[in-house]
This record gives sequence, structure tokens and C-alpha cells, in this order.
Amino acid sequence: MMFLCSITFALFLALQGGVAAAETPDFDETRLLAEQGDVHAQFNLGLIYAQGQVVPQDFKKAAKWYRLAAEQGDAYAQYNLGFMYTQGQGVPQDFKEAAKWYRLAAAQGDADAQYNLGIMHRQGLGVPRDFKGAVKWYRLAAAQGLAEAQSNLGYMYANGLGVPQDFKESGDWYRQAAVQGYPDAQYNLGIMYKNGEGVPQDSKEAVKWYRLAAVQGHADAQYNLGVIYHQGQGAPQDFKEAVKWYRLAAAQGVAEAQFNLGVMCAQGKGVSQDYTVAHMWLNIAAANGYANAVKARDLVAKEMTADSIAKAQEMARECLGSDYRDCGAK
Repeated sequence: MMFLCSITFALFLALQGGVAAAETPDFDETRLLAEQGDVHAQFNLGLIYAQGQVVPQDFKKAAKWYRLAAEQGDAYAQYNLGFMYTQGQGVPQDFKEAAKWYRLAAAQGDADAQYNLGIMHRQGLGVPRDFKGAVKWYRLAAAQGLAEAQSNLGYMYANGLGVPQDFKESGDWYRQAAVQGYPDAQYNLGIMYKNGEGVPQDSKEAVKWYRLAAVQGHADAQYNLGVIYHQGQGAPQDFKEAVKWYRLAAAQGVAEAQFNLGVMCAQGKGVSQDYTVAHMWLNIAAANGYANAVKARDLVAKEMTADSIAKAQEMARECLGSDYRDCGAK
């Protein structure tokens, strides 16, 4: 089991100038103020165009107004303009330019900009790859309570990237993010309790954190819960519960979960024995690169008729073609 590190950029859009985030500013009044140089109105007009509020969505116009506000020193506008360069929305994708605007916002204390700069230094996007630089920016955002940054800082300590490896420090940062409900941190904290790294080994505590991540849709946590219930390690053995969690992870493309689900369908453990469904999942696992699935699928095929095999193959095609939304009755 490997620790996970988020590489998804944070996006923060908020209305300024005393306008509540749930409200829509008056377009004509906002445009008039923006044209007169009001920085908050310029930002809000950019937001209106970016979100398609009142007017059709127009990223080029959004970038124009964000830039005008950003050049006046507005940190939110600097951040959002950086994000648009990151995504290539309304402007050509340009990570170097994105880093420039993030840095200006980060210098004003914007936690999301600091976090995104951490990602850019971690990945080498628009700046030289620099783990120490990533740690610096993650730490600044983490100190402001940003869960994503806390989790990624925990990852850096767990893997000794830019800092000496320190599982205790890693666990402390994961916990801060986990109690905020951040699923990657909950999953990683579960791994630490499972392995006894930085915390006392505690299988029940591992299950607790895996479950919190799993109910939020974290695929690896769902798979790990399936394994725990399948093997009866950390929780009482419960094949039905194992099938439940394997199925959720399998529907997100986790090949190991697809393989284990196929095996359980073939054995009739936690689910009615069904070679056709078993063949389908094993075939899908094989298509997703799980080498052991080929042999298992062929063994199951020996118990099936030619018509059943053809049906299973068609089910596998439909399952993959529907992005796991149509994967048979089981």
C-alpha cells in the first residue's frame, strides 16, 4: 500500500466588495464600476464571465478582467488568473505564467496559491522541480489550515522528499487534514496505523480511517476495506462486506478490486456463485493490466458454456464502455 499525494490544483472563486458568495452582483453596475477601475468590481466581473452568471460563460473576458484586478494587486484575481493559465482557460496554457501570478497571490498570504505553488515545485511545472521549495509552500498553506496542503506535507515527510523522512511528523500532518475530512489524509493515516509507522500499530484504528475515506468515495480505501473484511484482519471476516467494498472500488477502475470481486463471484463467497459475472470482472481486471486475472479468467471459463462466455465478454464490453455504470446485475 502506497501513500497518496494530491496533485489536483485548488480552485478558489469568491465574490469581493461586500457581496455575499451566494448572491449574484448586478451586472450593469459591476461593469460600470469595473470600467471605472474599481478593483473589486473587476474581479467580480471576471467571476461573472468565468462562471457564466447572468451572461454566457466567456473565459477570455474573465481573464481580461482578472488581469486588470490582478495588476492592481488583488490577491484573489492574481490567484484566479494563475489558475486560468494552469488550465488554459481563456489564455494559452502556460505554467510559468501561472506560477508568476500564484507567487504574487501567495506573497499576500493566499493559502490556495501557496498550495498550488507547492504542487508546481513538486511536479516541476513552470518552475524547476524542487522538493524543498514544495515543502516551503505546502508548509505555509498548511499553517493556515488548508487540508490539502497538510496532507501533501505529510506525504513529503513520509517519503523523505525535501525533508528528512519522519513518520511521526508525517502522521501529525495527516491527522490535521484527516480530522477536517480530507480523504487522502484519512486513507494515508489508515496506512500508518496498519503498518505502525509513526503511530502505534492498530488495525481497528486503520479500519476507522479507511472507512471515513471510503464513504467519501476514496477508491483505494474502499479496496483496503474489502481486503480487511475478506481476510478478517482488523475486523471480523465478512465476505458480504468485502464484496460491498470491492464492488465500489471496482466501479472506480481498481484492477485489484475487480480481480478479487471476480474470484469471490466464482467461489460464491459473499455473493451468489455466478461464473458469468466472475468472468466479466476477471476479464475487466485483465484488460486493466492485472496479470493474474488472465489465468483466473481462463480457469473460470472451463466451467462455462460457449454461450455464457460470449455473454460475459459482452457484459465486460458494456461495463467498460459505460465507465462502470452498467456492469450486470451483480
